[in-house]
Amino acid sequence: MNLRWITAALGVLVLAAVCVALGRWQLHRLDERKARNEVTRSNLAAEPAPLDQIVGPQGVVGDQHAWRTAVVTGHYDASKQVILKYRNVNDKPGFEIVTPLVLSDGKAVLVDRGFIARQSSELMPLNVPAVPTGEVTVTGRLQRSERGGHTTGGTPDDGTARLINGPDFAKVLGLNLYDGYLQITKQDPANDPAFGGFPGPEIDDGPHFFYALQWFFFALLAIGGLVYFTKTGGRGGTSGDDTEDSAGDSSADVEQPAAHAGAPDRGLRADR
Repeated sequence: MNLRWITAALGVLVLAAVCVALGRWQLHRLDERKARNEVTRSNLAAEPAPLDQIVGPQGVVGDQHAWRTAVVTGHYDASKQVILKYRNVNDKPGFEIVTPLVLSDGKAVLVDRGFIARQSSELMPLNVPAVPTGEVTVTGRLQRSERGGHTTGGTPDDGTARLINGPDFAKVLGLNLYDGYLQITKQDPANDPAFGGFPGPEIDDGPHFFYALQWFFFALLAIGGLVYFTKTGGRGGTSGDDTEDSAGDSSADVEQPAAHAGAPDRGLRADR
């Protein structure tokens, strides 16, 4: 084997190793998703509880609290309401209205009051339901603060934002906010019927197992191809040599009749 063939073979082996690593990564993600699904099922089945009892004094909604039902009582601060743009619920584009609910201890929690579907191409909702006055009791599902990497979508700008992020909202709104938010399910007094509700969580294993099978199949395909071309490549080299030898023999055979053809000529010239 020459250097070029060895290099190609090493490249195929590296490719197969990468495919195996990606397959194992998908299986790891599958395990994480199964664990998260168990937490979600447990939280959905738990009885509603006061917010501070669920998250504790840290005031941070973590993955372990996702979809847990919490109950809070306070009053809305309508002056610090934020409209969430570019939201999508059940494949419908629209807006979500987030209003801080100030609690009796002075802390506040962001409440996602509901979804308003976009009617056409408006950049802002045509009608935002009014905030209830006085004391309000909200029951909702806890969600951790949304994060968008290096983007600033979680920082309100002129009353709008793209993400719901407690710490980023707190900097602009000047409130002592919980790190996370509450996705409303029930309110007393009742929430405005103009708001659309939110779907529940997706509790399934996702496509990770089948993605893992695909990567493992690609790895086997690469190894199988390497074995096949190693065998056929060796036979191809021998066939090439045989062809060259055969070609040489044919050339020799072609020259011989020319030599015999010259013999009668010499004989004729001798007769003359």
